[in-house]
Amino acid sequence: MEKLLHLKQINKAFNSVQVLFDVDLELYSGDVLCLVGENGAGKSTLIKILSGAEAPSSGTIEVFGKSFSRMHLRDAIDMGIAVIYQDADLVDTLTIADNVFLGEELKKGPFVDRKRQEKITQEIIDKLGLDLDAGTPVSALSPGQKQCTQIVKAVKRDARIVVMDEPTSSLGKRETEALMRLVKQLAAEGRGIIYISHYLEEVFELGNRALVLKDGHYICTMDLKDTTPDELVQKMVGRSASSFYAREASEIREGTLEVRDYCAPSGVKHVSFTVRRGEIFGLGGLAGAGRSELMRAVYGCDPKTSGTLLIDGEDITPKSPKDAVAKGFYMIFENRKQESMFNIRPISENIMISHNERKEFIDLKKERETVDFQIQDLHIKTFSQEVEGQNLSGGNQQKMVLSRWLVDDGRVYVFDEPTKGVDVGAKEEIYRRIVSLAKQGKYVIVISSVLPELISLSDRIGVMRNGELVNIVDRSEASESSLVKEFIGIQ
Repeated sequence: MEKLLHLKQINKAFNSVQVLFDVDLELYSGDVLCLVGENGAGKSTLIKILSGAEAPSSGTIEVFGKSFSRMHLRDAIDMGIAVIYQDADLVDTLTIADNVFLGEELKKGPFVDRKRQEKITQEIIDKLGLDLDAGTPVSALSPGQKQCTQIVKAVKRDARIVVMDEPTSSLGKRETEALMRLVKQLAAEGRGIIYISHYLEEVFELGNRALVLKDGHYICTMDLKDTTPDELVQKMVGRSASSFYAREASEIREGTLEVRDYCAPSGVKHVSFTVRRGEIFGLGGLAGAGRSELMRAVYGCDPKTSGTLLIDGEDITPKSPKDAVAKGFYMIFENRKQESMFNIRPISENIMISHNERKEFIDLKKERETVDFQIQDLHIKTFSQEVEGQNLSGGNQQKMVLSRWLVDDGRVYVFDEPTKGVDVGAKEEIYRRIVSLAKQGKYVIVISSVLPELISLSDRIGVMRNGELVNIVDRSEASESSLVKEFIGIQ
């Protein structure tokens, strides 16, 4: 196989803090190299160096036999390197074809030749076997279709090296399967694929090899046909995968949270259930089943047509998220970057903002002590509490958002996909915090698409299907196969 890429002894430091240490990476034609490691391991930094967004402190980047001390963004594009990020880097107001040719428009005289652009784009779409129309506005596409549009853009640029960073984290099962088929097709055409994912089932289905990073250090490159998921996890974090889903039992206490007859324009239909104090109540179902839509309506951030929230018979129905917080009802959203974080504000503000809104005066010394405690207590990897939230890794961002709701004493905690895009090490920390809240006697609701997570964390699991709560399953009776049948509606 032809060697397409060789990163040699790549080092990177930010403000004297070393984040990459002599990392080596080789990629060949037809290769699917999976880049794995905990959040903060250095995966994103390494990809930014390859794409030209960051310069290495030292080391060599060898692409198609040519050596560079660093890449620039334009160099990477011209050399045939395409990076497809988790959040689609597209312009929603433009069509698929306009996005594919953005910055490289075809001209007919002084005007953009949109007809020709659409024709070429459609030819690529058809070649890839995608069910897309080149003239469709990107705003009308599903998350999976947006990911495919980025791949169309890479193929149009004749990218020989394609990097995919958590491409399936926002996709349902069918869209994930379609995208994975496309990845296999790109590799079969002789392109080299670097695939970053926390979903080990994807890693083993797609990858030839896995390169493991830990705390910025190169650990090893493993041939996936000769290893197991448990062995790979041990290389990543140094402990068995089985430990991630073990939980301590929490005492069920007197007290009841009641969600009563919630309906919403988002498709939620007459949902009612109760949560006992000290219980973790899971909500499961297929993508689009109405899990998140239900709890967003309960939290007060989306409209409802009916519904009441009660604690021991007391009506605490939130009128808005601000009202919910004032009543001790906290929710961590699935899309943390858009709905839970202040991306360009420091960690300290992200953690303290809700707490400080209730204060007439802010004790800056006490605030710093509180933030330092949260950083240490949740093992948030950062060299300063003044680092912008957007500069943390995914798992550390999630722990930062969680810290915000641990500063004050709440009554109700809702976690929507709490470990989405989070590595196995950070998952364990987040699981411990969720269980700890239940042991303190809080009302805890967890929405998750990850069946082992849902089964292992929950005392009972509410099954959502087509906007309705169709069953509640006790943890002792739940298995992956039985829940899938419940989700689909198979007896």
